[in-house]
Amino acid sequence: MRQNLSSEISFTRVPEYLFRTDDVLELSRVSRMEKIPTTIYETAREGAVAAAHHIADCIREKQKSNSHLVLSLVSGQTMTDVFAELVRMHREENLSFRNVILFNLFEYCPLPTIDAACYGQIYDGLISRVDIPAENIYTFDASKEQKELLNMIAQLERKMQELGGVDLQLLGIGRNGNIGFNEPGSPMRSATRLVVLDNNSKEDAKPLFGTVEQVPPLAITMGLGTILQAKEILLCAWGEHKAPQILSAVEGTVDTACPASALQMHDNAHIFCDLGAATRLTRLHHPWLVTTCEWDDALTRRAIVWLCEQTGKPILKLTNRDYNDYGLSELITLYGSAYDCNIKVFNDLQHTITGWPGGKPNADDSNRPERAKPYPKDVLIFSPHPDDDVISMGGTFQRLIKQGHNVHVAYETSGCIAVDDSNLQYFLDFLNGYDTVISGSKSQRLALSDFTPRQILDLKALIRRGEATAADRYMGLHEDHIHFLNLPFYETGTIKKGNLSQRDVDIVKNLLLTIKPHEIFVAGDLADPHGTHKVCLDAVLAALDELKATEKWLQDCRIWMYRGAWMEWEVDLIEMAVPMSPEELRHKRNTILKHQSQMESAPFMGDDERLFWQRAEDRNHATAELYARLGLANYEAIEAFVQYKL
Repeated sequence: MRQNLSSEISFTRVPEYLFRTDDVLELSRVSRMEKIPTTIYETAREGAVAAAHHIADCIREKQKSNSHLVLSLVSGQTMTDVFAELVRMHREENLSFRNVILFNLFEYCPLPTIDAACYGQIYDGLISRVDIPAENIYTFDASKEQKELLNMIAQLERKMQELGGVDLQLLGIGRNGNIGFNEPGSPMRSATRLVVLDNNSKEDAKPLFGTVEQVPPLAITMGLGTILQAKEILLCAWGEHKAPQILSAVEGTVDTACPASALQMHDNAHIFCDLGAATRLTRLHHPWLVTTCEWDDALTRRAIVWLCEQTGKPILKLTNRDYNDYGLSELITLYGSAYDCNIKVFNDLQHTITGWPGGKPNADDSNRPERAKPYPKDVLIFSPHPDDDVISMGGTFQRLIKQGHNVHVAYETSGCIAVDDSNLQYFLDFLNGYDTVISGSKSQRLALSDFTPRQILDLKALIRRGEATAADRYMGLHEDHIHFLNLPFYETGTIKKGNLSQRDVDIVKNLLLTIKPHEIFVAGDLADPHGTHKVCLDAVLAALDELKATEKWLQDCRIWMYRGAWMEWEVDLIEMAVPMSPEELRHKRNTILKHQSQMESAPFMGDDERLFWQRAEDRNHATAELYARLGLANYEAIEAFVQYKL
């Protein structure tokens, strides 16, 4: 089984010379907008391994002089693969940690025991699996009373100074550009301190504690001043959802609104990130501003869309002067004139628009995103959770059914974790009332306490299954075309999910072999902050990868990626744009509203206060408005797709 295939998607769109080159002068040129040295890796795994090897090199260098390495670590998903590689080197390459003195960057407070939350993650992922002496480990005992906490904080700060300061500080970056719990507005010279957690930090902590209400109100964190005293700083960031923060930290001004930008003031700070996290850096997003480009259709389209945004003009009104004034004279040379380039890009975008997402039968399909034949098509929609299908492509889903295609939908996970207890109690109250109405007598009332934790999760899964079925029925889908896969990686019974396994992939393969679809839709939303979308995408891609060598039907199968509630495809990447009328958009909203458990009380709404139907409508409106500003037809809303090629 090939894992993490989703991490290669961005790579197919980024020339290597923009992020990996042996030409020092060229690297200096393309990265000249970056105020912190930034190394970009093809995948998160590659970046994590590089970070681990850098830490190992620092440890070994200190061992040569028989001295200790003072290392400050951060917990979280960013460090999972870093710790795993360090453990591998310890076991297979005799990397010893006996000269390492370890400090924890932050901890939630109050906590019942010293080994809970952040330190617990570091202990489980690294400390317990290597040979760091217990006396070399310093963390915050968040079980102490507040007065004792303040004394402990002062003692740990002094201890760091006695040891000569931190040699290597490892960092991640939060959704607000925070490092540690230094949120926007934190003083640049702040020391280790006790802070009150804001709502965003509590949202980030939900995977650890279950709900916002269970997240401790406080945290202890090393301050920006303490962090900046480290001799070397390494910040790691993986994933597209980190891209806005990396852009602000690396290319923005030093500003307390983005605490990570303080690293620009450090003489030995470095950032390791993957292509996803680096997506918005100038050298990847607008390379024509820093170097000579290798122009292809996709990059040309991106440049012209950007030029329209800069000038406020639609495509067909751009002039030679506009191209020259904004550094795109290369395109004039390549195409001969602004007019010729404008027409090319306009037609490319025009050809992405189709009201026939399954292909229009008996029509010329040479300029359509989806082929006309066969008709009708067998279509399979993969949905990570039981509502992603209608949130992300509800209009397209409806069109496919109405246009006569044989549509199936596969819900990859039960989504049980995302049902609040109050929603389950609502259904239990119904059952209590039902029993009274039918029997005419009052029996013992059912309550949450009557069920085991596993039974509660199964009941919540049943709620989500019922909502998905109701939504599909409203769409006009046959119930025997609804498939609930319940992939094992999700069914851990806890917020923390398991790793993708061959069992997951085999379940997806069996469904593919049963349906043998002509067209597949899959969630390509890698900005999902909880990671489920990425694992579900990897499961589908791994299954397709295993089947492509033997299954001839796959050669005639188109795979379209949609995006979910967090981010839309950029217009230069869109390969199929499906417009919706006001009535179709209203029908999509009503379909989303069938998922009642995912309204206001859903546990994983994220930091966006809009409900999912509002996010979907705003996103679809925005895509349509952008097409209109570029001079194309003015639709009510548009759903967008990018093709994945095996």
